[in-house]
Order: sequence, then C-alpha cells, then structure tokens
Amino acid sequence: MLRDITIGQYFPGKSCVHRMDPRVKILLVIVFITMLFASTNYVTLAFSIIFLGVLYKVSQIPLKIILKSLKPILPIVLFTTVLNIFFVQGDYLVQWWIFKISRQGIETAILMSVRIVCLVAGTSLLTYTTTPIALTDGIERLLSPLKKVGLPVHELAMMMTIALRFIPTLIEETDKIMAAQKARGADMETGSFMQRVKALIPILIPLFVSAFRRADELALAMECRCYHGGEGRTRMKQLKLSRVDFAGTAVMAASIAFVIGMNYLI
Repeated sequence: MLRDITIGQYFPGKSCVHRMDPRVKILLVIVFITMLFASTNYVTLAFSIIFLGVLYKVSQIPLKIILKSLKPILPIVLFTTVLNIFFVQGDYLVQWWIFKISRQGIETAILMSVRIVCLVAGTSLLTYTTTPIALTDGIERLLSPLKKVGLPVHELAMMMTIALRFIPTLIEETDKIMAAQKARGADMETGSFMQRVKALIPILIPLFVSAFRRADELALAMECRCYHGGEGRTRMKQLKLSRVDFAGTAVMAASIAFVIGMNYLI
C-alpha cells in the first residue's frame, strides 16, 4: 500500500500542462475544486470527470500512475459511500432493522465518492507536472501580499514544498524499514489490535531517527550553499505568463461557467 502513494512525486514532461506557470496551475486547481463541489447533478459531474481525463491525457501522465495514486484512498471512499447510503434520509427503497437505504442516499454516495476521487486526482496533477522549485516559487509569489503584515512568505513556501517533496522519500524509507524488520522475524500482520500497534514501534523509532537525520543533512547542505532565507535571493528562472497560461485560464473559466449554467438549467 505504501508504494501506491504518489503524492509529492514529479513526472518530467514537455506537455503544455508542464509548461504552464505554477501560479496559474495552483489557482486553476482551486477553481477545479470549486467546480467539483459546484457540480450538483450527474451531467455536470460527468463533465468534470471528462475535463480531468482530458487534462491527464494532455499532460501525458500514464493511466497506471493515476490508478496507483487512487488505491490508498479507497477505504475513505468506501467509508464515505456506506455512511451516505445508510444515513441519508429520503425515499426509502430498502428497510431492514436499523438499515435504511434511500434513493437520495445512493445519489449522495455516488456524488461524494466521485468528488473525492476527482479531488485527489486533480490535486495530484499539480505535483505530477510541477517541479518542487517551481511550486515553491509559485506559492511564494501568490502569498507575496502577506509580506506586508510580516508573514515570512518565502520560508513558509519553502517548508510546504520540502514537506510535500519528502513524502515519497519517507514512504520509501518506511517500506525499507518494514522489509528489514520482517527479515528479522517481526510479525506485523497477525495478532490482536494491540499487538499490531506494538509491532509498529520498531518501525516508528527508526523512521523518526531517519527523518531527523535527513532534516539535519538538508539544513547542512542549505547552509553550505549560503542559503539564508528569501532576503536578497534571486531566481535563475523568472515566472512569466505565456499563451498557454491564458488559454488554460480561458478553458477553465468556460468550464466552470458551463457547470454553473447547467446547475440552473437542470
């Protein structure tokens, strides 16, 4: 399961989605999330799914990567589906003991499940097509107005990007530690709940030690490169808007306008 988590990974490419300005991509992801929750019927929701599929096709991200990233959220999707099916009131189709299934519950379960899947897939597309450095610059530029109130914008953006980037690294480290403990005879898959919890201690302690060691090495490497925060820092690549950014913004604006319009018509 750990190997299926692809959050924070970057897949190099030359598609128009890769070439878009990171500031525009961050804003468009927010707009896409708004479009998802504004989709209140099957027509607009299907349009959102098709729209996301076209984006993945254009960005040339393999389908197996998308499906792999969705595996870890399946328990959440199933849990949400069950809650909506049995606890949303309406026109009941099945009634047995305390279990009641309504038509509205089934519809809500479908809408919420698809929204969660599209939400994860849509936000993952941002990290799939944006390098950590570009993502840091984009977040910093978007939050730059907050500098006037004394917020350390550059440091905040750097911390967010480093945390996001180190998710795959820590997952890989956890997988290695689990394999090493199993090779030493550790049993983490059988026994009672408390026994399984206790079996995690030999994994968590080395993981914390490794995380702190990596953080110390990263801090030392940044100091050796004379990094002292955002003050006086220059950038090798300046962020500039291009035709691709304006085209992407226009397409997204037309899409959310279509969704809102269909909500009123249907």
